[in-house]
Amino acid sequence: MTATRVGMIGSGWIARVHLRVLSGFEDVQVVGIASRNADSGGRLAESAGARLYPDYRAMLDGAELDAVFVCLPPYAAVEPALAVTERGIALFAEKPLGVDEDGPARIARSIHERGLVSCVGYQWRYLEVVDRARELLESHPPQLVIGSWLGDTPGARWWIRKDQSGGQIVEQATHVFDLARYLAGEMEPTSAAGRRVARPAHPNSDILDVTETSVRFASGAIGSFSTTSLLAGPHRVGLDIVSDGMALTLKVLEARLVVRRGTETTRLAPPSAFDTPYELQNRAFIDAAQGKPNRIRSPYDDALLTHHLTIAASRLADGPGSA
Repeated sequence: MTATRVGMIGSGWIARVHLRVLSGFEDVQVVGIASRNADSGGRLAESAGARLYPDYRAMLDGAELDAVFVCLPPYAAVEPALAVTERGIALFAEKPLGVDEDGPARIARSIHERGLVSCVGYQWRYLEVVDRARELLESHPPQLVIGSWLGDTPGARWWIRKDQSGGQIVEQATHVFDLARYLAGEMEPTSAAGRRVARPAHPNSDILDVTETSVRFASGAIGSFSTTSLLAGPHRVGLDIVSDGMALTLKVLEARLVVRRGTETTRLAPPSAFDTPYELQNRAFIDAAQGKPNRIRSPYDDALLTHHLTIAASRLADGPGSA
């Protein structure tokens, strides 16, 4: 069996998650890590038995690659991902796709023109409780969707800068918006509001600390999404979906689904280790790159719709004149 040769651009936390998962695939060989951070990149490359490249172009030109994972902050992700597609290599891109719409649109065109396999890191689509929610919603169409990401501020310095992360809606709550699309269909933001809070711990922050977005789904259903990064840890992350006679509460960080029908309440919590959705997602991507049946749940063109949605919501929340 010939192993699929994989390269990775980036050496941060999410790159380590993907490498841990890929190391369990007998038909995958991670051959290159491209990182400007010699320490973290060197440790990652050593653990994988891969070569460290200080520049992603050197890896793309010097290694024979079948697939590449781009695991970079949104402000740095576009050009490397575009370079991958221009070389005709299968692309795995972490969310979000960028901080604006122009760069991701270029990548989407490149993927389409070359007929490439692509996948974006919306791993929650692979949770078993999400599968169960989709099954239930087929016979009980959503009428009201309430999404939340109420949590803390991540430690990366770039996260609190709008031009580097895109803000909380674009960088983080995108997972919740994406799940709502996956479960309830396409939507458009109708209004949004946001607020910045003076925070001594984050004097350089220019992102909104609190947002509220109202949406209308193509089906006619309505919804809202609340976000904040003011807390000390995760408080509520997930979706509440109301149908005629049924309510679902999806707690994604806990991989739990609460179903209420009439006076009966059912709680589903199938065994799911942290890596499980990543394993299913990465397996689907590798299989498709090998020419096997494509089971990818979030190809780039689909993820681009979530990106457009979060960009639009973020602009509304920022108010008039936001770009």
